[in-house]
Amino acid sequence: MLGIAAGLRTFTPLAAVFLARGGFWGYVLGASAVCEYAGDLLPNVPSRTSPAPLVARIVSAAVVGHFVASAGDWTVVVAPLIAVAGALLGAFGGIRLRLAAAARIGAIPAGLLEDVVAVGLAALAVTRIVSGS
Repeated sequence: MLGIAAGLRTFTPLAAVFLARGGFWGYVLGASAVCEYAGDLLPNVPSRTSPAPLVARIVSAAVVGHFVASAGDWTVVVAPLIAVAGALLGAFGGIRLRLAAAARIGAIPAGLLEDVVAVGLAALAVTRIVSGS
């Protein structure tokens, strides 16, 4: 779930994990996520599947995958790889779904809906990790 959230929004899963851990970096990443939500609604933002944004999403997923591995029974290699696969699914599948939603409800509502999905996935994943489920 965190990998898919990273494919949708780069900073959301990082913010969720670091806010759950507590401390300064959670707030910094939370603010970065809010800035990303606002910036994503601008028309001149590059596509998430272009090289730089895609690499950022992959790195974000790998980092949260590492933290998931250190919090549970996952190996340090498997969890980041699963998260990266989720990020690719989220990036490429998410853009298709967003374009379809934008055609039906408009670009801004589609972007906001995607924000809600990313936050929901990240929150659900982190609460499951923290509770041990």
